[in-house]
Amino acid sequence: MPSLQDQLRGLVYSTEHGETCPGCRQPVSACDCQAREEAERLAALDGIVRIRRETSGRKGKGVTTVEGVALEEAALKTLAKALKKRCGTGGSVKAGVIEIQGDHRDVLKSELEARGYQVKLAGG
Repeated sequence: MPSLQDQLRGLVYSTEHGETCPGCRQPVSACDCQAREEAERLAALDGIVRIRRETSGRKGKGVTTVEGVALEEAALKTLAKALKKRCGTGGSVKAGVIEIQGDHRDVLKSELEARGYQVKLAGG
C-alpha cells in the first residue's frame, strides 16, 4: 500500500494533454492499454473455437456464443457480421466473444469449420 507521501506526489489535475487514460495515466492519444489487452487476450487462446448456448442474464432468451477466435477486434467484427448474415439473426461482439441471437450451434460449427477453425461444442 502506498504511503501518504507517495499518494500526494502524484499529479492531481492537468489540462496540458487533455483527457488521460485511467489505466496508464497517459494522454488518450498516446495510450496503448487496448492494444496491450488485445495482445494478452490473443496470447491466452489455445486455438480451439468453443461454441455454446447461453441464457443466463438475458431474461431467458438464448444466445449462441463463439469464443476463442484468434482474430483482432476489427477482423472479429467482420467475422461476426458474416456469421450473423449466415444465420439470419442479430448479434454483437463483446470482450472478444461473438454473441448470435438464438440457437445456431450446428450452423456456426459448420461455417467455422469451412473457414478452417478447429471447433468444439461446449456446454450442454
